Amino acid sequence: MRRYVLLIVIILLGFSYYQDLDFSGMTGSIVASESYVQDQGSIQVYFCPREGCETAFTNFISTAEESVHCALFDIGLPSVQEVLLSKERQGLDVKVVTDNDYIHKFTYDFVREDSWGLMHDKFCIIDGKKISTGSMNPTNNGVDKNNNNLLLIDSKTLAQNYDAEFQEMWDGDFKKGEPVQNPSVKLDGVKIENYFCPEDHCAAHIKEELQKAETSIHLLTFSFTNDGIGDMILLKHRDGILIRGVMEARQVTDDSEYDRIIYQDMDVLKDGNPNNMHHKVFIIDGKTVITGSMNPTGSGDERNDENILIIHDEKIAQRFLQEFEYVYKEAEGKQN
Repeated sequence: MRRYVLLIVIILLGFSYYQDLDFSGMTGSIVASESYVQDQGSIQVYFCPREGCETAFTNFISTAEESVHCALFDIGLPSVQEVLLSKERQGLDVKVVTDNDYIHKFTYDFVREDSWGLMHDKFCIIDGKKISTGSMNPTNNGVDKNNNNLLLIDSKTLAQNYDAEFQEMWDGDFKKGEPVQNPSVKLDGVKIENYFCPEDHCAAHIKEELQKAETSIHLLTFSFTNDGIGDMILLKHRDGILIRGVMEARQVTDDSEYDRIIYQDMDVLKDGNPNNMHHKVFIIDGKTVITGSMNPTGSGDERNDENILIIHDEKIAQRFLQEFEYVYKEAEGKQN
């Protein structure tokens, strides 16, 4: 009798276990269903140079009451330097990491540099509860001339992720570290994935998301040389998915994915900005946005300190599609 009871319990436990697994699209393997950390907050998106990125960013840092931790590739913007100095003089915990090639622009005791490769991040954590990120470097060109995006996000969970990454770099651990603490966050119902390169293998997550495309992929890329991501774009094109894009003209070199894409007659243009089209963005099915500091390149994935967000929200995706159309029309105008 006990044997039969034990058998029934095992069967029921097994059934419950497999209910929590996702078999969709699998071939010979099992993947556990996604688990999101619940959080409350908000997301604001700005597009430079036409939406006041400088003011938005300096106001964001000005709200700090306890701490400002920033990982910024290049800090050449005087207004940002001034607000960081002001917060440090007020006695706040101000710490900044920057790339060794740009340390000369902002040299203070609370600023540290990396030693090799690129510290290519563009993020800040304020009071351990909100972050800024995106493609925008706080420089004159970054806010006033280049096409960029800036995200200001109120989220304690994402702030914990970013501050853990910051602390690794502050302690001298560049281009390596522990995997992200909470890669999947649900912020007031908005699903967000968060990864840091190279330790979280960002390119693999980008390819995985692109593979899910059912109708369209729009891309805005400063530098695009990653063959794996390029292969996924080509495969989705062959599946009948609409591909449209704009790539920075100066970065269309021999190792760029541009020629491969154009050879397949995809609707991808060289940009029309006389300065730089600096986005690193993919928009999938008008519902999901991939953005951050990482260019889809080998170095972006394997050699630099970078971060990406994958945001599953139609309203935010539509904002990025509006920016895409703006940049695309600028590129069309240059061609014509």
